Amino acid sequence: MVARIVVAAPGSGHGKTTVAAGLMAALKARGVRVSGHKVGPDFIDPGYHALATGRPARNLDPFLQGEDRVVPLMLHGSEGAELAVVEGVMGLFDGALGTEGYASTAHVARLIDAPVLLVVDASAASRSVAATVLGFANYDPRLTLAGVVLNKLGSRRHEDEIRAALAPTGIPVLGALRRSEHIHAPSRHLGLVPAAERAEQSGKLLPGLADWVREGVDLAAVTRVARAAAALPGVPWSPGPFREGPRRTVAAAGGAAFTFRYTETVELLAARGVDVVDVDPLRDERLPEGCSGMYLGGGFPEAHAEELSKNEPLRAELARAVAAGMPTVAECAGLLYLCRELDGHPMVGALPATARMRARGALGYRKATAPSDNVVAVAGQRVSGHEFHRTVVEPAHGGLGGDKGPAWEWDGAPEGYASPTVHASYLHVHWAGHPELADRFAAAVRGEKT
Repeated sequence: MVARIVVAAPGSGHGKTTVAAGLMAALKARGVRVSGHKVGPDFIDPGYHALATGRPARNLDPFLQGEDRVVPLMLHGSEGAELAVVEGVMGLFDGALGTEGYASTAHVARLIDAPVLLVVDASAASRSVAATVLGFANYDPRLTLAGVVLNKLGSRRHEDEIRAALAPTGIPVLGALRRSEHIHAPSRHLGLVPAAERAEQSGKLLPGLADWVREGVDLAAVTRVARAAAALPGVPWSPGPFREGPRRTVAAAGGAAFTFRYTETVELLAARGVDVVDVDPLRDERLPEGCSGMYLGGGFPEAHAEELSKNEPLRAELARAVAAGMPTVAECAGLLYLCRELDGHPMVGALPATARMRARGALGYRKATAPSDNVVAVAGQRVSGHEFHRTVVEPAHGGLGGDKGPAWEWDGAPEGYASPTVHASYLHVHWAGHPELADRFAAAVRGEKT
C-alpha cells in the first residue's frame, strides 16, 4: 500500500504547486521514495514534480482517462514509491463546467480515498481564514480534510491570530509558510514556464523549495496523515502485454519548445513494439536512423518560433517525411510546427495553414468525434480531450488532398487536419483513456493494415 495525500486549495493562486513540489523535494531529501501526481490535464506542474521526485510525471483525470482508470493509474504511477503526493487543480471542488464538480480535486480525492491538505493564501486575511477552512471541511462530508498549510504569512503575530481562530474547528495546522521573494517560478501566457525550458534554474529552485517547506511544514505529521489512508484496492494499470519481435522507432519532439507528452503515451507505444526517441527541433538537424513515425506533442513553439525556423535541415526532412507518408501525430504545438508559418516564421510547411498568436485563449475539456478514418482513429471514434492554447490556425481545418479532412469534430465544428498517415489537431488526448489510438498508430508505424 502506498501512503498518499492530496494537496488542494480554495482556488488558483494559493500556492498548491510550490507547496506540493516543495513537499515532494523535502520528503525525497529525507530518503522517502515519493511519486508525484497532478489532478487534471495540466502538463506544466508535473514537470516540476518530475524534477522534485526523480520519477516520471503522472496525471489523474477522470474526464480524460475515465473514472475506472484513475485508481489503476494511481497504483501504476506510485509503484515502488512509499508516499504519493497528488497536487490538485484550481479550487478543491472546481471541476468541468456544468458537471457538478466532475474531474475536480475533490472527485479524484474521493476516488483514490486520500486525505486532503488544504493550502490557504493567508496574505490578505487573518481570522477569516478559519471560516474559509471550516466551510471547505464541511462542504463535502465524503472528504477528509486532514490539515491546513498557511501560506504567505507576514509575521508570527499574523500566524498566531490565524492559529487561534482555527483552534475551535479542530482542523490542525500542519504548516505555516512565510512570504518569500526567493520562492518564485516564472510564468507567461498559459501559466508557469515549463521546467524543461529552464532546466538549470529549475534545478536550483527545487532545493530552495525543499528548505522552505522543511522549515515551515511538519513533515512528520504530513507523513502520518498520508500513511493513515486506507489500503487502496485495485490492480495497477498496464500499457498492455509487451510485443515481441522487431522494434520500430518513432521520433518525438522534445527540448525546450516541446515539453509535453503524457508518460503513458510512451509506455503504450513501447508495449506495442515502438520505441520513442527524442528529437529537439531547436538543435537536431536529422531524424533518428530508421525512423518509422513521428509524434509531435505539446509545448510552446510560439516562444521559440525564430529558433525553430532557423533549423532548416530538420524542417525540410520533416516535410519530406510527411509528404512521403510517414505516420505522424501532432497535438497542439505539433500542429503549429507543421503549418507553413508561425507568427511569420517559416515552419515545416506540411499543412496548408498558418498559425499566429492571439489575445484570447482556448481552454477546456472537449468531447470529440473522428469524422473519417485516419492514422489514429476510425470514423465515429469518440474521445475525451482538452485544448489549452492561445494561438489560432487559419484555416482551422481542411483536407490534405484526396479523401482526407478534419481531425476531429466537437460542438458541431470541424477542427484540425487528418489523413491515413497524418493527424494534426489542437486536441490533447490521454491515450491511457483511449488505448485504441495507440493501437492504430503503432500498427501504422509497423506498416500493418488497420
